[in-house]
Amino acid sequence: MPEGPELHLASQFVNEACGALVFGGCVEKSSVSRNPEVPFESSAYRISASARGKELRLILSPLPGAQPPQEPLALVFRFGMSGSFQLVPCEELPRHAHLRFYTAPPGPRLALCFVDVRRFGHWDLGGKWQPGRGPCVLQEYEQFRENVLRNLADKAFDRPICEALLDQRFFNGIGNYLRAEILYRLKIPPFEKARSVLEALQQRRPSPKLTLSQKVKAKLQNPDLLELCHSVPKEVVQLGGKGYGSESGEEDFAAFRAWLRCYGMPGMSSLQDRHGRTIWFQGDPGPLAPKGRKSHKKKSKATQPSPEDRVEDPSHPSKALSRTRRAKRDLPERTATQRPEGTSLQQDPEVPTVPKKGRRKGRQAASGHHRPRKVKADTPSLELEGTSAS
Repeated sequence: MPEGPELHLASQFVNEACGALVFGGCVEKSSVSRNPEVPFESSAYRISASARGKELRLILSPLPGAQPPQEPLALVFRFGMSGSFQLVPCEELPRHAHLRFYTAPPGPRLALCFVDVRRFGHWDLGGKWQPGRGPCVLQEYEQFRENVLRNLADKAFDRPICEALLDQRFFNGIGNYLRAEILYRLKIPPFEKARSVLEALQQRRPSPKLTLSQKVKAKLQNPDLLELCHSVPKEVVQLGGKGYGSESGEEDFAAFRAWLRCYGMPGMSSLQDRHGRTIWFQGDPGPLAPKGRKSHKKKSKATQPSPEDRVEDPSHPSKALSRTRRAKRDLPERTATQRPEGTSLQQDPEVPTVPKKGRRKGRQAASGHHRPRKVKADTPSLELEGTSAS
């Protein structure tokens, strides 16, 4: 799913692709989208964008003399699991273009589209960033670091570090692939207690005897976890393209796939956290790892037909296939308004949570023992790890 770097790259794309374009007319929403209508109409306006963490702000600014007279309008987007912006000819609108902004004549008519295949994305009118989100890990590093270290007494840091990293109140912009890459580089077990990992950073102070250049060099050579929360997303932005994406084979994502070291890579292990999201890691998972769950190791392509293959129950491939089909069939029905309480910003709420399975009536074992729960190996390209605001 799109994380901080993808939102930042999307804002760059909008500014570069639309900077010289003049848009006109009404903003058009698809009939199937449950997001609000955008009450904006202007004969001539421009579009600009900015990003903060997992949110993108779009500003529609009428040009002087445009009719009807209109104040600028700001929209804030959260991309969900598959949101993106595309600029296309009007006659080639993408199938899942749920919000469309059309260019004004003369010249070929184009449309800037918010495309969201899975429809977990959302936009709000008014242009305000979502309340409760912490400072952006990319653009507000000093404030981000201070916010984390000042709040280590919060119960969020009682949890494993891999779960705390998805709490957007403190790590605004960090998502599933970023947490795996950050922890992997520091060799931190994902299920180590978050407070134990971060408390040591409160006392970390560079020696006053070091020159400024020596301090910078030491930071680059031995970054701590909070520094990597800033520098690793920055690396993805510098790659260009679109960052993370599930469209295997597209050139836009080739550089990103080559950059990955841990997330979904052969030889890496995976476990589901308590929210059902898969964390990729190497070595010991840590003392807070879920009890009774066995980690799965990603096989190389030589032994695994495709990254979408599941390893849950190889003796019954038809069952795994039917479950996959049911999951895909049900996805569009789970909208932002149907998220269970308590997800909020604490579990990376762009990802829909996994519903707990109930016991079928009349199927309880006579012995009273529960059937052991099967654990699925996750597919990073689908980003459905337990499938929760951006």
